[in-house]
Amino acid sequence: MSEASVLTSVIKSTPQLARMSLSLFWMYATIGRRVRKARKAFEEQLVLQGMTKENAEQLSMCFEELKNSAIGMMKQGMTQRIGSR
Repeated sequence: MSEASVLTSVIKSTPQLARMSLSLFWMYATIGRRVRKARKAFEEQLVLQGMTKENAEQLSMCFEELKNSAIGMMKQGMTQRIGSR
């Protein structure tokens, strides 16, 4: 491939890369809020069913653990991908 064709390919792919980067950032920025809302709703339902608040909080910790696990896998995948180049 010539330098001109490589440069053309990079320029053509820039908008798609920017859109994808913004989508990933938005997902990362909003996941914490969404998990907090899900945990709160789950805890409220458990308390309404007669469970103590402390036990409901312990059970809802799985949402936080899943979030941390998913973010960790994404970070690990990105660092391995970048490191392999």
